Amino acid sequence: MGIDDTAANTSTPGQPLELLRTTFPEGVLETSLPQGDALAVIRPEILTQVMAFLRDDPRLLFNLLVDITAVDYLGRNPRFDVVYHLLSIPFKRRLRIKVRVEDGEPTVDSLTPLWGNANWLEREVWDMYGIRFTGHPDLKRILLYEEFQGHPLRKDYPIRKRQPLIGPKN
Repeated sequence: MGIDDTAANTSTPGQPLELLRTTFPEGVLETSLPQGDALAVIRPEILTQVMAFLRDDPRLLFNLLVDITAVDYLGRNPRFDVVYHLLSIPFKRRLRIKVRVEDGEPTVDSLTPLWGNANWLEREVWDMYGIRFTGHPDLKRILLYEEFQGHPLRKDYPIRKRQPLIGPKN
């Protein structure tokens, strides 16, 4: 027997946001419902706590990490947003979490202890944006070769940059 569909349909998109604001009053920087999609911006130091709460709380059950990506706001401080897309299968609702990180050595905690698929998603963000994930078991390039220099989705990446040529390894 599954979760009653009527319970899922009575919740509002703002309910997870209200629970986040009341549970983490100092850690939630802002919440909104752009185009009806729930979005919360949180402090990076509470990321793992918030994500474990969202996954495990029976009122929420965001049990699927759909994607992790980043946005480069060159010229803004903090420069990057790391964006997490979550799905609650039992309640049929989505939630987006953003964490803002500084330029220089941008770092966020890894979510691999919570979701196994975070492994490859975090590697992609590292490869494309250069954002490191503390505690990641094997943070290395996933889309580009190891000798590639730079991170091509950063807005300051030189568009005509030539990369080192590599040949077959003997």
